[in-house]
Amino acid sequence: MRRRAGFWPLVRFLAALFVLSVSGLLASGFPVVPALAADVPEPKGYRLDEYRAPVPDTLAGARVIDAREAHDLWEQKAAAFVDVMPRPPKPKGLPAGTLWRQPPRQSIPGSLWLANAGYGDLAPEMESYFLNGLQAATGGDRTRPLVIFCQAGCWMSWNAAKRALAHGYRQVLWLPEGMDGWSAEGYPVEDLQPEPGGL
Repeated sequence: MRRRAGFWPLVRFLAALFVLSVSGLLASGFPVVPALAADVPEPKGYRLDEYRAPVPDTLAGARVIDAREAHDLWEQKAAAFVDVMPRPPKPKGLPAGTLWRQPPRQSIPGSLWLANAGYGDLAPEMESYFLNGLQAATGGDRTRPLVIFCQAGCWMSWNAAKRALAHGYRQVLWLPEGMDGWSAEGYPVEDLQPEPGGL
């Protein structure tokens, strides 16, 4: 009986921990999804819908890295970092005259935030915004390592990394864990505003 009594408090503790974790993720505005799924095949083109979903664990032509390797590159200043997290839309139904400020994005310090540049189908203006941003991030050097990220389980970074490869960037590093993996390691973050010129 004692062994049984000791077992249930542990179960209750783990259940409560799970509920808190899920609540936090849902509060962030994204559904809970696994970060990687080995059984998700790479599409031939870009992902065009359901961007918050399990992603492949590969990207042909790019190197997949984890948060620790990204941090090493960041500490050594050995790569450019590009965040493609979508910009939150203005809330609907705000009273007339309400002042609404775009919230900053907590991201890897020194990153360039190219908001909304990870969609599968980009308008010509957004394509230019993305390419101009990559040029600014790398100083025009297409051989410079380029870390592209968003959140865990988000196709935006996969699309953006694939698009960078298509435009001749030779050392594309995809960080599928995104800010979830970076933050889980306790690495520093800073508030970013999106680069001007996007949507």
